[in-house]
Amino acid sequence: MKIAQPLDNRERVLLVGVSLKKHARVPSPDAASNPSVVGRDSIAELEELAMSAGANIAGTLLQVRDALDPATLVGKGKLEEIRLEAELRHVPLVIVDHNLTPVQLRNMEKGIGRRVIDRTQLILDIFAVHARTREGQLQVELAQLNYLLPRLTGRGEELSRLGGGIGTRGPGEQKLETDRRRIRDRVGKIQDAIETVRRQRTTRRRARQAVPLGMIALVGYTNAGKSTLFNALTHADVLTSSQMFATLDPTVRAVRLPSRRRVLLSDTVGFLRDLPPDLIAAFRATLEEVQEAALILQVTDISNPHHAEQDAQVMKVLTDLGVQDRPKINVYNKTDRLKPDDLTSLVQSNGRSERKAFTSAVTGAGLQELLAQIDSVIPVDPMVHVHLRVPTSDGRNLSLVHAGGQIIHSEMNEKFIDFEAELPESLARRLEDFVFDPASTPKTREIGKR
Repeated sequence: MKIAQPLDNRERVLLVGVSLKKHARVPSPDAASNPSVVGRDSIAELEELAMSAGANIAGTLLQVRDALDPATLVGKGKLEEIRLEAELRHVPLVIVDHNLTPVQLRNMEKGIGRRVIDRTQLILDIFAVHARTREGQLQVELAQLNYLLPRLTGRGEELSRLGGGIGTRGPGEQKLETDRRRIRDRVGKIQDAIETVRRQRTTRRRARQAVPLGMIALVGYTNAGKSTLFNALTHADVLTSSQMFATLDPTVRAVRLPSRRRVLLSDTVGFLRDLPPDLIAAFRATLEEVQEAALILQVTDISNPHHAEQDAQVMKVLTDLGVQDRPKINVYNKTDRLKPDDLTSLVQSNGRSERKAFTSAVTGAGLQELLAQIDSVIPVDPMVHVHLRVPTSDGRNLSLVHAGGQIIHSEMNEKFIDFEAELPESLARRLEDFVFDPASTPKTREIGKR
C-alpha cells in the first residue's frame, strides 16, 4: 500500500503585522483615516517575501496600535491571540513584519511558544538562498552573524545559560562567551575576505576605466523587472523570477548604443523599504557599482499601484549611498500590464523627455527609445566629428572605423579611403594619425562609383 505524500512540504507560517495610527508609512488621506490600509499593504509585501523564502502562509494577523510595546511589540493580549492562532493552525513559525529588538524577540518566543523571526531575518534567509558567488555568500553570512550576535543571550536552552547575578553563573555563561568569541572571530575573517574581494573588484573596475566605457547601473525596488530589462538590453541570460530578491549577485555586460558607443550595464540587488543598515553595510562592495556609475537607470514597476512609495524608498537608499544627484533616467517598466488608454494618459501626463522612458522588457516596447536617451545623456566618451584618411591595406583600423562609429560619407582611391564619420572621442584619439583636412587634399572618388 502506498502512503499518500503531502502535496505541499513547505513550512507553514503565520504572518503578524503591526501598523501605527499616528505614523503610517504612506502620508496619504486614506492612510491617515484608516492605518489598516497601510498595514495590509505591508502584510502583502511580507507575503511576497515569505513565499520567496518557500513558506506556506497559513494565516495573517494585523494589529493597529497607538505605539509599539517595548517588551513584546504587540502587547500581552495580542501575544495570547497569536499563540492561540498558531496552535489552531498548527504553525511552527511566526514571521513578524517588523525589526524586533533582542528583548522583543525573546519575549515573543516565550509568550507564543513558537519560533519567531522578524522581517530582517526573513530577508537574510532569502539572500542566503539566492547568493551564488563567493562574494555574495560572504556578504550574507556577515550580515547574519552581525544580526545574531546581540541575540545570543537567552536564545533557548541549547545555550545552557543558568541566569544572571550571584549564584547563577556557571558553564552556561562560558558557553555563551565561547559562542560570542567564535562569532566575532568569524566576523573578522569574513570582513578580511570581503575586503580582499573589494580590492579585486576595484582592480577590475580600474582595468575597465582604462578603456573609457561608461558604467550604467540599474536600480529599483525588488521585483520591478530590472533583470528582465537587463537581459533585453544586453541579450544576457541573468535569472529572472517573480520572487523578490531573485537576483542578488551583480552582473556587468556591454551594451552597444545607437551611436555605436559601447557602455557597461550593471544589474544590482533590488532595494526594499526599511532595509537594515547592517545589510547595506554588508553589501557595500556590491553597491559600489552604483556609486561608480556615470548614469543611473531607476526602474519602476509602473503597473504596481504603490510604485510612488517604492520609488521613494529607492531614492532613500540612493541618498544613503550619496548618489542622489547622479545623472538619472526614470524607466517606467511593465507598460504591457497597463490598459492602452491608461498608458496613453500616463505618457501624456508625464510628458516625454530625455530623463523618462516607458518600456516593457517583456515585449521590447520602448527599448530603442531608452537606448537613444542613454546615448544622449551619458557623459562618458562623447561623439566627435572627424575626417580620416586610412590606407586600404590597414584592415585593422578600417574595421575600427566601421565597428566603432557612424560613417557619414566615404570616398576611396587606389591607396586610401577617406571617411567623414562620428566617432567616440577615445577612438578618435587612437586614430588621430589618420586625421586630415579635406579642403587641402585632392578629391577622391566615392566608394562604389567609377
